[in-house]
Amino acid sequence: MSNSPPCLCDGPHDSEIISRVLGGDANAFEILVHRYSRLVFGIVGKHIPRDRVDEVAQDVFVEGFRSLNSFSQKGPFGHWMAKIAVRCCYDFWRKRYRKKEVLVSDLSPDTQDWIDNLLAVQSNETFEREAEAAEAIEVLEHALCKLSAEDRMVLTLVHLEGLPVKEAAVLLGWSTTAVKVRAHRSRKKLRRIILELQDVAPVTEEVIYEKPQ
Repeated sequence: MSNSPPCLCDGPHDSEIISRVLGGDANAFEILVHRYSRLVFGIVGKHIPRDRVDEVAQDVFVEGFRSLNSFSQKGPFGHWMAKIAVRCCYDFWRKRYRKKEVLVSDLSPDTQDWIDNLLAVQSNETFEREAEAAEAIEVLEHALCKLSAEDRMVLTLVHLEGLPVKEAAVLLGWSTTAVKVRAHRSRKKLRRIILELQDVAPVTEEVIYEKPQ
């Protein structure tokens, strides 16, 4: 426990609270929930639909409580909770994704125009700039729903949130090589899916899951 950095929050140190919980004082875990709720909701809110954030965030804390005895305390408790939060988001999408069908008719006229402009862009620099447009949000949601849970999570962490590969690997529990490879492949898949959205016919694709290394 001495390896954990001092808690910057008011009240007892994280290690003290953890000892109390493991000693049978389950109610003490509420202190950790209050202390790390902003962290957990911040992570979940970036990956999960708004109407499911509360549900997944609750799952994070339930999992944290159930597996608390596995926390080695070699690092900050917040880092450990962040990993659980990412894993719960990953599990959410893994359960949800099976087969998806995306219709271009579901997109707004402005978004369809944005797709046409996007396809006309040649340089990656311009592509990145255009991807920040407001209409991109709708396109990304449609496209991301066509990816596997693994692809969606690694693409969101590395390409959309801009996390270093090493940090994303820690959160996902993968090797850095696996993250690099999947990040590259998921980016290509996303671009291909966006290109397919211009077709009138719906694109149905069975998700093939690849086991992270």
